[in-house]
Amino acid sequence: MSVRVVVADDQEIVRTGLSMILDAQPGIEVVGAAPDGRQAVELARSLRPDVCLFDIRMPGIDGIEATRLLAGPGVADPIAVVVITTFDLDEYVYAALRAGARGFLLKDAGPALLAQAVHAAASGDALIAPSVTARLIEAFTDVEPGRVVQPIEPLTEREEQVLAAVAGGRTNSEVAKELYITLSTVKSHIASLMAKIGVRNRVEMAIWAYETKRVRSGFRT
Repeated sequence: MSVRVVVADDQEIVRTGLSMILDAQPGIEVVGAAPDGRQAVELARSLRPDVCLFDIRMPGIDGIEATRLLAGPGVADPIAVVVITTFDLDEYVYAALRAGARGFLLKDAGPALLAQAVHAAASGDALIAPSVTARLIEAFTDVEPGRVVQPIEPLTEREEQVLAAVAGGRTNSEVAKELYITLSTVKSHIASLMAKIGVRNRVEMAIWAYETKRVRSGFRT
């Protein structure tokens, strides 16, 4: 079954181009497109796609607010969102991820990375443009120790290893290969980690790893 996608960008040529690129990828079908955030949210709520691909800078409701409305804290049935932008600005990335985005790409990412991000979001993973990942996390996780949420239960040694690997940008398959465990075991550890530290996705897990100083570097670039 194809991953169903809604695309939103205020520039028609970009919106059309992204739709054409995605439609040409195996296993992806664009089911709707919108010129602004407000229409994108309405379309997403109506069509319930597997993934939304949103530009950040749009009139009315921007991509970050649209992401928050569809995938943010308190949303009962969130929709996966990947944010894409021309602007390589850390504050945009951080805001998008905090709003609930499962991915962040630049518009020069290319068809292969774009398709990979969509498939990753649809499967519950997250993909961030490698060029911004390391400096993003390190720049925005200089928080006071007292403000960091501690796990409700201590992490096991294996969970710490999985956490470090996820924070390093590894996919589930790469984590399994690196730690010599099965894919289902990786997924089980990730589910346990999310429950213990109170996060909703791999991106939040990675940010938490930096906030708690468990990981100081290591994102692949």
